[in-house]
Amino acid sequence: MELDIVLVSPEIPHNTGAVGRLCVCLGARLHLIRPLGFSLAGRQVKRSGMDYWEHVDLSVHNDWAAYLEVAHPRQLIFGSTRGTRSYLECEIQPGCALVFGNEGHGLPDELYEQYAHHLYHLPMPGPHARSLNLSMSVAAFAYEAHRQLTMVA
Repeated sequence: MELDIVLVSPEIPHNTGAVGRLCVCLGARLHLIRPLGFSLAGRQVKRSGMDYWEHVDLSVHNDWAAYLEVAHPRQLIFGSTRGTRSYLECEIQPGCALVFGNEGHGLPDELYEQYAHHLYHLPMPGPHARSLNLSMSVAAFAYEAHRQLTMVA
């Protein structure tokens, strides 16, 4: 499956570890955009990724431009509470990159502005819901991408 998952400046190592594990399970590539709120050498990321972490297809990039230069995504889908369309409205193509901001601040403002038409959200009908945990949000988007990409395969 041709799918990248991109975390922009992730802050919580447990979430990144869980997303890494998800990537191994789906055969997706994980891209992390600096700055990171933790050390990749730390035990917290590896503990969350469990014995999967050594199998993560991982790339770390200094900034967004460096990611684009190396990865050349064919499609960009941004998961954000600022999205106006449901993630179920995405039409995922091979070579897609699912992009997520960090746990505390989301995406950088320039990405919100530049990619305003590529923002999608998870519906949250609960009356007190603001957002889901980052790794849970990534999983919802990633499994929808997997469903779409394997239906066409």
